[in-house]
Amino acid sequence: MESRVLLRFIFILITTLFLFLFTKSWFNLIPDKSDLLNCSNYSPWCTSKNRFQSKSSNNLFYLSNQKTIKDHKTHIPHHPLDPLTIQEMNKAKSILLSHPPFTISSSSFTIHSLVLEEPEKELVLKWRKGDKLLPRKASIIALLHGQAHVVTIDLESNKVIHHDIRETKTGYPTMTIEDMNSAAWAPLSDANFNRTIVSRGVDLADLACLPLSTGWFGTKEEKRRLIKVQCYTMQGTINFYMRPIEGLTVLLDMDTKQVVEITDLGLDIPIPKASNTDYRFSKQPNKPLMMRVLNPISIEQPKGPSFVIEDGHLVKWANWEFHLKPDPRAGVVISQARIRDSETGVLRNVMYKGLTSELFVPYMDPTDAWYFKTYMDAGEYGFGLQAMPLDPLNDCPRYARYMDGVFTASDGTPFIRSNMICVFESYAGDIGWRHAESPITGMEIREVRPKVTLVVRMAASVANYDYIVDWEFQMDGLIRVKVGLSGILMVKGTPYDNLNKVPNNEKLYGTILSENVVGVIHDHYVTFYLDMDVDGPENSFVKVNLVRENTSPEEGSPRRSYLRADRNVAKTEKDAQIKLKLYEPSEFHVMNPSKETRVGNPVGYKIVPSGTAASLLDHLDPPQKRGAFTNNQIWVTPYNRSEQWAGGLFVYQSHGEDTLAVWSERDQPIENKDIVLWYTLGFHHIPCQEDFPIMPTVSSSFDLKPVNFFESNPILRMPPNLEKDLPICKAAASA
Repeated sequence: MESRVLLRFIFILITTLFLFLFTKSWFNLIPDKSDLLNCSNYSPWCTSKNRFQSKSSNNLFYLSNQKTIKDHKTHIPHHPLDPLTIQEMNKAKSILLSHPPFTISSSSFTIHSLVLEEPEKELVLKWRKGDKLLPRKASIIALLHGQAHVVTIDLESNKVIHHDIRETKTGYPTMTIEDMNSAAWAPLSDANFNRTIVSRGVDLADLACLPLSTGWFGTKEEKRRLIKVQCYTMQGTINFYMRPIEGLTVLLDMDTKQVVEITDLGLDIPIPKASNTDYRFSKQPNKPLMMRVLNPISIEQPKGPSFVIEDGHLVKWANWEFHLKPDPRAGVVISQARIRDSETGVLRNVMYKGLTSELFVPYMDPTDAWYFKTYMDAGEYGFGLQAMPLDPLNDCPRYARYMDGVFTASDGTPFIRSNMICVFESYAGDIGWRHAESPITGMEIREVRPKVTLVVRMAASVANYDYIVDWEFQMDGLIRVKVGLSGILMVKGTPYDNLNKVPNNEKLYGTILSENVVGVIHDHYVTFYLDMDVDGPENSFVKVNLVRENTSPEEGSPRRSYLRADRNVAKTEKDAQIKLKLYEPSEFHVMNPSKETRVGNPVGYKIVPSGTAASLLDHLDPPQKRGAFTNNQIWVTPYNRSEQWAGGLFVYQSHGEDTLAVWSERDQPIENKDIVLWYTLGFHHIPCQEDFPIMPTVSSSFDLKPVNFFESNPILRMPPNLEKDLPICKAAASA
């Protein structure tokens, strides 16, 4: 009997270790050997294959087969907005450990964020290259004995200059990578959980579990950090997402790692089969393709790229210049985006700061195992923390340059997320502008210019879903922000293997994708923070309504109607709360009332929505109260450096009391002020069989487009391509 108990103990121990290692690998969050800081191969910028030395000593590019010019350990900041270096992170941690109450509790607190405390905007705008670097400060959010501490450290004076203790009853900071990993394997320490898994016919060695944020639905979720865990079986497939153990939910205390409650309501639901779920190319059945395989396509740059990266973070391309950095919560941060005017040569301000502020993903299934799935992927999980290394040749073209992110673990130790961002020039055969004269005019004119753009890309894998975010800069002054959705659906097990077997009165809450698999309906909302500074900080928001005007008899026109443009300047925040309406078309301008073109138009930029979605949930539904920033597609607020996250600073288990929707209700003046534009890009997703077992990418975007910003077409003098400028390429001989 004793030997049997001992064997069972050993089995559970080995299984726990296996699951921990699997989860570690799955999340790719805890750094492996390639991420260790003593590795000399790291650099903010490198190519995947064709490495070369730039002529500029400031550009962090590399010779083929040579060591990096700089690695992360020796990197120093050059710009006030450069992210904290490894040395600065270590210094901040050391100062924190010498500051009460952290001095005597060094082993009982966790660091949830350690990033640059950006200098005041006014100081950054005045700073010029060559000036003394502005004082460097670190911002730390830490949990200690159930309390959230917000600490600012001056890295020059080695002092804590601000220490604020925040109430956590209405929300907790972003989870750490250790929170997520430990929550995934903690249930294995509970004997009842193990028995439940075995009773479902699942081998513990095949188990894969996901940590799922709980949202907030009442007092049950208060006064402690809770997380829910649901599990799958990997038996027979790497795509465990398609093999859910439906109805089994574990409620876990994230701090004690103790199981609070086990709910098992899916005993009558079989685990879907593993067949046809593996998405890897090497595992596809050996069947002839019923389509022609494309020949490889690659755009080459024999003279090298047209952009440079100065001091690791300042991107210069064509007429654009901007600061770029990775962020553990936002992913990518674009700062001080400026464009050089082709008429005057002046570098003009467009946007002070742009970033992904929050991602809200509510699922539309009210049942016990699904109602809480209403994720905030930035504020709960950290959008940047989930950024995976980009795959050269597939995520980004061969000539792309890559940037690493340097983040911290929960004890403050820095680690590297390699190849997190790529930058490349894109040409897809699009046209910048063109005109050809008809032969009837007798003028043989054909003027065409190719459209080449600069793309900044990251991809985050938030468990099953993959998000691709592109910031695209065009030479005509347009900035396009595009979001792509791919990855794997979060699916639900069902007793039914065919739609014909579902009783008429039973709700599936989604689509049957395969035998015993339902893809649940859900939404994605991606809210962007856009601090526009069009030719300076003092801007106004203008709604330009297209209105039908009926002609009068006095006009003597055969027309009955036409459209006119009515301009309405928003005086306060509520004036700028915008719901898009197809049959009430409008343009939305951010303009500088103190700057005019030579013919008197105020200079500006406009936000141009593309395909999007609006939330249909009840505003009093608990998830929608937390995600109320999606109630409108556009908001405008006065600039406030503490208001950057649409869901609030502390999102985990928040109640929705500190969101963009709440701030906007203050109805502060926004005319001729330093203002922030917020835009939400939305997707309704009704799953279909083409999404199984992995989704083709679906994308949407919006534009920031100049409107009377330039005196004329800013790329009028851009030269066309000529045959002599291009390399001679020959197609491979056909077989």
